Amino acid sequence: MKDILHPYWSLDVLWRYSKVTPLIKNLLKDKEIASKIIGENFVLLKRGTKNPPLFIDDFKEIDDKYLELRANHHLKDLEKQLTPKQILIRKYFVPRKLINFFYACNNEYGNSIDRIFIDIDRQDNSADDARKVANELIKTIISDKQFNELMKYKPLILRTWASFHIYVLLKKTIDHAMYDRYLSYGKGKEESFPTKWAAEVSKITKLNVVAGHERKKWAIILDTSNTPAGKLARCPFSLHIKDSKTIDGITVPISQEELADPKFISKLQKLTPETIRKNREHYKSLLR
Repeated sequence: MKDILHPYWSLDVLWRYSKVTPLIKNLLKDKEIASKIIGENFVLLKRGTKNPPLFIDDFKEIDDKYLELRANHHLKDLEKQLTPKQILIRKYFVPRKLINFFYACNNEYGNSIDRIFIDIDRQDNSADDARKVANELIKTIISDKQFNELMKYKPLILRTWASFHIYVLLKKTIDHAMYDRYLSYGKGKEESFPTKWAAEVSKITKLNVVAGHERKKWAIILDTSNTPAGKLARCPFSLHIKDSKTIDGITVPISQEELADPKFISKLQKLTPETIRKNREHYKSLLR
């Protein structure tokens, strides 16, 4: 079996990302891909606003021949052997670099919103505090009669390197005006859903939980600001890159039952790319 991060002797995270494509294809359909390339003295963001757009369906052009060519040749020596999409993929996912995998949450442009993205930023709170907040937030959303009358949806939970992302995947799209009215936060929006959810979760957990974007060391933040078009979100199964030589986490979908487990954080310490591969069917069921 190939080394997950060194499939053809040298580092290339694209082999691993291509193997999880079938699991995330439906979630990322028609969403522009983005990548954050981490070099020794630089960070380079590739996205569809400044580069030709790349989509998850384009990953079908990744095969073993292409990956082996990447490992042994420079792009200038390969252009006549590669398709335009393969050349574009290489620009987003260069060989021999650690790369974070992102996508445009509700596309790079437009007014249509098909998912609400809630980033739970824990700051100085523990990872288990963030778990407790995420667990109660999901339950609060599901039990919110007003919200459930307004929108039909499916929840999705992602465990990131440091905290959790909660998605509300809408069955019917909304526009930015509706998002701004009901799902943003700020002055004069004390009745918005995130503000009310934060107050309810804070009451239940006895932790300081607030809706907002500004980071406060004393609080856990429920941040929906990466929902509108033009904002990026981390893909399921993205590596979390600390620096040019260090992977310190992997983003994975999790179930509500896992989230409710008090021992869940300690269990995550055993998570590796190999254990993810072995549990593909579990993750596939969460991303349907």
